[in-house]
Amino acid sequence: MRLGVALPLDFGGEPAGDVISAGAREAEARGFDSVWFFDSIGRGRMSLDPLTAAAVAGAATERVEVGIGILQVPLRHPVELAQRVLTAQLVCEGRLLLGVGAGSTPADFDAVGKAFADRMALLRNGLDVMRRLWSGGTADGVNLTPVDAVRGGPPVLIGSWAGPRWIADAASGCDGWVASAFFSGFDTLKSGLERYRAAGGQRAVVTNISLDLAAPTEPLADSGSAYHLRCAPDAAAERLRRLAAVGFDDAVVVHRGASPPDLAAIRALLP
Repeated sequence: MRLGVALPLDFGGEPAGDVISAGAREAEARGFDSVWFFDSIGRGRMSLDPLTAAAVAGAATERVEVGIGILQVPLRHPVELAQRVLTAQLVCEGRLLLGVGAGSTPADFDAVGKAFADRMALLRNGLDVMRRLWSGGTADGVNLTPVDAVRGGPPVLIGSWAGPRWIADAASGCDGWVASAFFSGFDTLKSGLERYRAAGGQRAVVTNISLDLAAPTEPLADSGSAYHLRCAPDAAAERLRRLAAVGFDDAVVVHRGASPPDLAAIRALLP
């Protein structure tokens, strides 16, 4: 199982661009397989545009994949978004992984004047428009004329919980499925993965795995709570091995500790 880490790790008063590029380079040097950026708007805290941040990380690295998990497609105009995705893909030199979803937080939709109830239809329409543009087609009278290096767009992974509708779509029409451990216990993650594999799905990513290796280790219920690594290193390593054993291809951790993260210690959890 590949191991990824969410960025930025810690602003610490430094310019955000320096923190993103330095964090990405350090993650690559420590042997992480991917770095990831999340998407939110208007939740009472500073958040980064994930495609801009991904481009910064991609420009600063050579090997690691750069993931978006999860880009809320309905919040943006699909033509403008398609152009920004191609830009990030070009800068990342083919290492961009585009996790997309409908969104689950009404405040994000309120912030941009979109109707939360329309999110499913907006996601489907947005993906259709973007794929047409990425392939060199015309949508709404626009042709982005993608260069060969990015023609077709990046790999697209559908982000969802364990619901059968979007898991089936991820298996049949996309390049992967992204599950969130922040909202799901082990049993939910396992059942979703089984459904995804049964539908023919290939790459399965579990993200939003909260991590704090200084936290006291407490029993972790398999049902009804988030699957996390807020525990001692030996327990955290065992919890990652459980995810690998059921068949997840990638795990993405999110540092939640009070002190700066020790990337070497985190990477050592999954040799």
